[in-house]
Amino acid sequence: MKSLLFRRIILPAASVAFLAFALTGCGYTTHSVVTEKFSTIHIQPFSNKVDITKDTYGGNKYRIYRPLLESDINLAVTNAFLIDGNLKPATEELGDLVLKGELVEFRRDPLRYDNNDNVIEYRINIVVNLKLWDKKENKLLWEENNFTGDTTYFNTGSQARSEDQAVSDALGDLARRIVERTVENW
Repeated sequence: MKSLLFRRIILPAASVAFLAFALTGCGYTTHSVVTEKFSTIHIQPFSNKVDITKDTYGGNKYRIYRPLLESDINLAVTNAFLIDGNLKPATEELGDLVLKGELVEFRRDPLRYDNNDNVIEYRINIVVNLKLWDKKENKLLWEENNFTGDTTYFNTGSQARSEDQAVSDALGDLARRIVERTVENW
């Protein structure tokens, strides 16, 4: 009798409950909250606000600037939105949203040294300030200061990479984070 009750009532009820739980997931969605209202984004060219004349780094010789980095950021962010596909990059006239950004810092910090005090690992940080505007309502949706993309790299050994490759990876990280911040609206 218990076996029959288990097979006819408890097992089907447990299966339905399990399927209902499994199908609802844990809160993640496959679509964007932002794209329900917006479909296009205009990415204004990033401005360069890095002040290379100011000695704010205490003589740290590893903090530098790379020429035209703001243009590279703009290209990386545009490509990241194209790859993501939730918001289509558009001209200023056609964009529902406007992303405004400024490069405020580029850093290359040493992480590891060898026995002779030579740097063998660096961290690259690309820091920007961002604003996302709803163009139709002329309303600021969000603002992020000191938003950072980064990577680490070795300059010697079997895992060595060039600084250019590391900068490219940091740009990719920054662009991915900007798209996630925009689309997922966390």
